[in-house]
Amino acid sequence: MMIYIPNLLTLARIGMVPWLVVLLQNQQFALSLVVFVVAGLTDALDGFIAKRFNAQTYLGSLLDPLADKGLLVSSYIMLSVLGLIPFWLMVAVVFRDVIIVGGYLLMVLFFGSVKMQPLIISKVNTFTQIAYIVLVLLALAMNSDFSAIQPILSYAVLATSVISGLAYVYIWSIKATNSDQQ
Repeated sequence: MMIYIPNLLTLARIGMVPWLVVLLQNQQFALSLVVFVVAGLTDALDGFIAKRFNAQTYLGSLLDPLADKGLLVSSYIMLSVLGLIPFWLMVAVVFRDVIIVGGYLLMVLFFGSVKMQPLIISKVNTFTQIAYIVLVLLALAMNSDFSAIQPILSYAVLATSVISGLAYVYIWSIKATNSDQQ
């Protein structure tokens, strides 16, 4: 029974994506923040349960990053559409994910099974992306100004997005080159 709980939590997180989009569209920022934070907690909980109880599954390894990307990308797109975050930042975040997913699919297509291991810079990028969304939603929910820190965080998200995207491209090009030589 325990093996199903992480996947159920991940599916619940995926189910939160449309809800979050609608809340953002309706500019219900306090509820958006709650949904975003609850989604983050389910992510932490499903990861903990999967590792602690040896309940990791292949389906979970596919669904978990899909849920994470769905929440983050939809948040960046909606906040950009609403004019609440810079358009260029949304483009950087979305383009990075397109590069990573596209690169992964190409590697699988040409070289078969590819083990995905998150890079440290990728984890830093995910943290900065989440922190940025939480701070934006918190500022909007509290009707407060965080303009002093927003540019710093925007550029941190941009820098880590570009660096992590390039790191994956570099690693995949090395793997592709090495497999061609064998």
